[in-house]
Amino acid sequence: MEGTSKVADKNVLKYLIKVLKKKPLNAAKKATKEMDDDEMAFKLKQKEDQKALEALKTKAAGKGPLTGGGIKKSGKKGFGN
Repeated sequence: MEGTSKVADKNVLKYLIKVLKKKPLNAAKKATKEMDDDEMAFKLKQKEDQKALEALKTKAAGKGPLTGGGIKKSGKKGFGN
């Protein structure tokens, strides 16, 4: 009888591995909530702010770096001149 027990155990293990490898079930979709006027205005303002930020980024990218490139030296060659 021990031989059949080992075969059954192997079959159970194969089944469990097969089940565990399957993709998990998708989470239930959240119900869409209706937005009131305040929420809609807030979302609209966020979109407008994002567009303005993108416009500023493109404008600033064309100007080049803000720094002068390190330590600036004066034109003087010595102390006594």
